[in-house]
Amino acid sequence: MKKPISKANIRDEMDQQIRDFLHEGGAVAEIASGISGRPSSYGPLKPDNTPFQEPKAERTYVTEAVAALEERKKAKTSSSAKPKANRRPRKKMIYDDFGELLRWEWE
Repeated sequence: MKKPISKANIRDEMDQQIRDFLHEGGAVAEIASGISGRPSSYGPLKPDNTPFQEPKAERTYVTEAVAALEERKKAKTSSSAKPKANRRPRKKMIYDDFGELLRWEWE
């Protein structure tokens, strides 16, 4: 069984890689505190090609259209509803919590 790698082992390996880099002539550029990696500290954080850059648009309220749709829906349901006296009873399956058939009921 292989021993899991600890954070201390990873840290030691990274320190060794840094020492090797510096020993081979590599250099680390020091950057002053507070300097950002962004080219300009002014302006938006998002690039120009991202969505939602334009200001919020004014909303158009369509209460009359919604009311007309609701009226049409009410008219359709009331005219197409069949009387319950003409419907034949149907058998309906009743299941338990595990999906097993418990019984049949007439609906």
